Amino acid sequence: MRVRRPHRPSGGAKDRPALRHDRASGTTSHAGGASEAKRRNPRVPQPLDPAEPEERPARPPLAVREGARPLERLPVILSVASDRDYGLIDSGGGEKLERYGPLLVRRPENQAIWPRRLGEARWEDVDAVFTGDTEEEGTGRWRFPKVPLGETWPLAHDGLSYLGRFTSFRHVGVFPEQAAHWAFIEEKVRARGPVRLLNLFGYTGVASLIGARAGAEVTHVDASKKAIGWARENQELAGLGDRPIRWICEDAVRYAEREVRRGSRYDAILLDPPKYGRGPKGEVWQLFDDLPYLLSLTRELLTDRPLFVVLTAYSIRASFYTLSALMAEAMRGRGGAVESGELVIEEEGAEPRRLSTSLFSRWIADV
Repeated sequence: MRVRRPHRPSGGAKDRPALRHDRASGTTSHAGGASEAKRRNPRVPQPLDPAEPEERPARPPLAVREGARPLERLPVILSVASDRDYGLIDSGGGEKLERYGPLLVRRPENQAIWPRRLGEARWEDVDAVFTGDTEEEGTGRWRFPKVPLGETWPLAHDGLSYLGRFTSFRHVGVFPEQAAHWAFIEEKVRARGPVRLLNLFGYTGVASLIGARAGAEVTHVDASKKAIGWARENQELAGLGDRPIRWICEDAVRYAEREVRRGSRYDAILLDPPKYGRGPKGEVWQLFDDLPYLLSLTRELLTDRPLFVVLTAYSIRASFYTLSALMAEAMRGRGGAVESGELVIEEEGAEPRRLSTSLFSRWIADV
C-alpha cells in the first residue's frame, strides 16, 4: 500500500459516527455454548453472557496528571493509495471492491453510502465474495465464483510476506489502512536503532513484523490463541523467524498491569483495541470504560526516552477529538505532540473518493 502524506485541513473536522464494519467489535469469546469460530475469532461481535464474565478487581482512580499538555495537531488524515500489493478498485452501495495481490475481493462496507462508479459486470468479475450475515458459521460465507479457494492465500506488503485469510466474519486477516501506521513505525524504529515495542491487541501480527524487520524487540499480545497462531505463521512466511518477537496470549489490561508491577518499560506502544470483547479467562473489555485506564498504564510502561504511542479505534460513536483529548491528558508532562484524525483509503482512478475506516490518535515524543 502506498501511503500519502498526512493531510491537515485548515477547516473544522467532521465528526463521523464510525459505522465501519465490525473489524473491532469483539475479541475472543469463551461463553458457554459458543461455536469454535465465535470463541476463537478475535473480531466477531457477540453479546456478553452475564453468567460467564470474570470481574476485574477494583481499580484505583485515574491519576490527575500534572504538567503541560502535549501539542495537538488535528485533524490529520492519513491516506493509503493503491500499489501492487493492494488497491481499492471501487466502493458504493454498502460494499467495497478490493485487490489483494492477485485476487479481487468483494465484501460489505457500511461507510460506502455513495453510488458505485463501475458497472455490475466489473463487480461480478471477482475471485471471492462475502455472503451471509454474521450469525452464520464457517467459510461458507465466502463464495468463490471462479475457482474454489482455500482459507489462506499469499500476500505481501512492501516486500514483507504474510497470509491473507478468508475468515468467517468478512475480514481477510489484514487491514490495509494500517499501512499509514506501518510506515510511521518503520521510520521511527529505524531512525532510533534497537527499541522495545509492545503491540497490544496485535491480531495477525503484520505491525509486529514491520517493527521486527526495522530492528525492534517486539512483544505481541492478543486474547485469541488462533490469532497468535496466525501471527506465528506470518513470522515464518516473512522470513523473520530469527527476530526477537514474544507471542503472548493474554488479556491486554492484565498484561499491562503485570508489566507495570514488574517495572518493565517499552520505547514504543501500539494499541488497536476492539469496541468490546473478552479475554482468554472471560475478562470483559468495554472500550469507553477500559481505554482510559489502559492508556494510563501505557504511560507508566514508557521508557525515559520513548518514541511513540499509537492508538486506533474502530466502530465507535465518537470523534477523533475525543481520542485526542484522552491521549493528551494521559501524556501530560511528557512533552511531544499528539496527532489525531482518521485513516482513509483512496480509490483507484481519476478523482478518487476516500473511504474512511477508523479513528486514530498517536503521541510522538520527538517533534
